[in-house]
Formats: sequence, C-alpha cells, structure tokens
Amino acid sequence: MAGAVVVGAGATGAATVRQLAERGERVRLVTRSGSGPEHPGIERIALDAGRTEELAEVLAGADTVFNAAMTAYHTWPQTLPPLFDSILAATERAGADYVMLGNLYGYGPVAGPLTERTPLRARTRKGRVRAELWRRAERAHAEGRLRATEVRAAQFLGPGAVSPFTLVVAPRVLDGELALVHGNPDAAHSFSYTEDVAAALVAVAGDDRAWGRAWHAPVITGTVREAATALAELHGAPEPRLEQLTERELALLAFGDPLWREFAELGYMAERPFVVDDGDLRGTFGLKASTLAAALAG
Repeated sequence: MAGAVVVGAGATGAATVRQLAERGERVRLVTRSGSGPEHPGIERIALDAGRTEELAEVLAGADTVFNAAMTAYHTWPQTLPPLFDSILAATERAGADYVMLGNLYGYGPVAGPLTERTPLRARTRKGRVRAELWRRAERAHAEGRLRATEVRAAQFLGPGAVSPFTLVVAPRVLDGELALVHGNPDAAHSFSYTEDVAAALVAVAGDDRAWGRAWHAPVITGTVREAATALAELHGAPEPRLEQLTERELALLAFGDPLWREFAELGYMAERPFVVDDGDLRGTFGLKASTLAAALAG
C-alpha cells in the first residue's frame, strides 16, 4: 500500500503527487476519472471521493492523506462541505494524517498583511465555507481523532493553475489584446506558484511541528500589472494593456457566466492591497517562494 494518498489532480494536486513520486515514495492518486500524472510510483484510482466507504478502503494503510480536491467554483457552498466531510471521515477511519489544501478566503477583508493568526471572519459565502472546512479538521485534531494541518495558498500561478490571472488576464496578454482586470491592477497582491504550494504540502506532512495549525504557502508579492508585464516579456508578447472592469461591466459578464458573479463576491481581495505573510513557513521549514519569472515560465 502507498504511504501517501492524494485526492484531487488539479494543478496543485498533480504537482504534489509528482513531487512525492519523484522522492521515491509510492503514492495513490484518487480522482473521479482516474486521470493525473504518469509515473512508476503513482497508482491512479478512479473514485468519487464523496463515497466515504469506498474511499476508506482505498486509504487503508496510508500514512498521510493530502486533500487537494475541488468542485465547480460556483457550487462550493453546496458541494465542498459534503465532499470534505467524506475525505476527513475516511482519513480518520484509515488512521492517517490529514493535510488539507486551503486558501485565503476564510479571513475576509483585513487591514495589513495576513498571518496565520489573523482571525477567520469571512463575510462571503465561499469564505465562510473555507473557514468552516478548516474548523472541522481542526476540531478533529483537537479531539485526537487524527492529526491535521492546512496549507493556505494565495492566487495561483503555474501550469494548469485556475485563478483570475490565469483565466482572464494571461490569455489576453499573450494574444496582445486588451485585458479586463477585476480589481486594481496596481494594488499589491500575493500569488502562489503551484509547485511551491506542493512543496509546502509535502514539507508539513513530514514534520511533527506542522500539526494542529494552518500554514501560509510561499508567496510572490507584486501587482497584476507586474505579473502581466513579466509574462509578456517571457513570451515575447507586446506590452500589456490592462483596464479595470467597472461594476456595470462585471454585472453584465455575470449574466453570461457564473464565474464572474463569484469574482464579484471577492472583490475586496482585488480592489486594494491583499498581502500575505509566509514567514512562519519559511522560518520553520526553510521554504521560500520561487521567482515570478519561474512561476510564469512553466
């Protein structure tokens, strides 16, 4: 049996399972379709992780379970809690450690840099869901049912990453077209490179100091304009043209695509500086963020 099981093969889940395999570990990857990276050390399993009994069988004998699962963005309030409850319950039955991939939504609007000690006071639907998912894992840890930790990532960069920048800005920049930006393109913002986040997940899983608390993944802090300019330079594209979306434009876009409606809910993260402090992770595990160029070049 594999010592580690990764649930979910999005960009970060795929990077995590690959990094584990490249370290010589045997690892199982659970996805609905059985897809994911190919490697002699990776066993891919097609399974809906919401089927707790079946998932528990797959997890039997595992040392660590990495929850990098995700559902459709606009369905999070309805679909994430039952899925995460299933993965948490199956992990508990397996007697394995639980490492959860999280994000920053649970904090809500704040003044100044975010730390792991910033209270979880989200006011949005998705923010409240993310906060509650961690509280359930934290409660299981406190009750001695398993050991749990969470790595919270900022807006993703990297191959296959899904974020406002990769979905909305990057394609337009590479095509030399005007990019409509949700929020202020010149406000300081923290990004996380998927490979750095995967490295953080692997690091916390192997250290007794990690358990019972959350950690911020390594971050690259800059502006959307700086990221767009670096991307254009790397790929020989014209100088980026960025324009901030108006509220009316955003509302019109939301009529045709629910994703835009979800972006609007989290406008506070884009309209003014939203900066993360990753000092705890760097100081404890010696990890640091890759360069912006490395994150955009993949």
